[in-house]
Amino acid sequence: MSYVTAHNLTKRFGDNTVFEDIQFTIEQGEFITLLGPSGCGKSTLLRSLAGLNPVDGGEVWVNGEEITHQVPQERGIGMVFQSYALFPNMTVEGNIAFGLKMKKLGADTIQAEVAKVIELVDLKGKEKHYPHQLSGGQRQRVALARALVVKPRILLLDEPLSALDAKIRKHLRQQIRDIQKEMNLTTIFVTHDQEEAMIMSDRIFLMNKGEIVQAGTPEEIYTQPANEFVAGFMGHYNLVEANHAKQIFNIDTDWKVAIRPESIYVKEQGRHYGEHISSPQVATIKNHQLLGNVIRYQVDVEECELTVDLLNRSSERLLANGSQLELLFNLNEIQPVSA
Repeated sequence: MSYVTAHNLTKRFGDNTVFEDIQFTIEQGEFITLLGPSGCGKSTLLRSLAGLNPVDGGEVWVNGEEITHQVPQERGIGMVFQSYALFPNMTVEGNIAFGLKMKKLGADTIQAEVAKVIELVDLKGKEKHYPHQLSGGQRQRVALARALVVKPRILLLDEPLSALDAKIRKHLRQQIRDIQKEMNLTTIFVTHDQEEAMIMSDRIFLMNKGEIVQAGTPEEIYTQPANEFVAGFMGHYNLVEANHAKQIFNIDTDWKVAIRPESIYVKEQGRHYGEHISSPQVATIKNHQLLGNVIRYQVDVEECELTVDLLNRSSERLLANGSQLELLFNLNEIQPVSA
């Protein structure tokens, strides 16, 4: 039996159905990301699992126990919010210890458990500080420590990194993943950031309009999009109409096809290409962007606009707008996609 099971979960606010008949299973120790655009229902689903938003239908099971209608305090679930939700009049120690005091544990036990988790989240020396004396990253680590110290069965993270700057965000997401692995803690993480989901997850549940439209490993989601929405949301897939697919790739299809920008190559003289590489097509550069180690070109091929990503090996590879070049396509990487 799976550790977490959701059967036909439904949530409505008045006449608005946020999601309906949601089903999934999660194994113990998995890191699952609920990924999707704003308004797709991912945060509402997370809050429903926590018991903060009662569901209108369906069941939630954890480790063989139905928790659908349990109050949040009885579920054994820890939650970290985007807004930190710290008590401003309590120190770091006081905030972290709050849940243990609610359990009426002894003072020595509380002190020992708080000390352990402070070391785990790298906040040693900040015990007596108040939230206003901390950086955003430190406050988020206090919120994480407060959730971890009560030893939850499941950890829920609702866009906890979105208010942080890029450098702190990268550091903290790795720290969260390391702690999660060390504790073998079943974790559900909400984000709208594709890169974050790809880096952190064991599996991704990609949501759109209240549905899980595809579930799989980051590699599966990225390389085998289930439909046009997934292809458009993950990375920078080129979506090519069926008639253009025939002209450019010599593929007969009734569907749109998707190809990633990095699966398109510039022909190099004297290099041998395998049978999985298409015949060359002349393209004209419309625009380009320098993205550090990648140069992203917008090109026209047979009246079809494509995005091509090339490694930025040197300034000699920067091609001017209006230049022509011969493109090759990895036919093994072309995926038909439904609407």
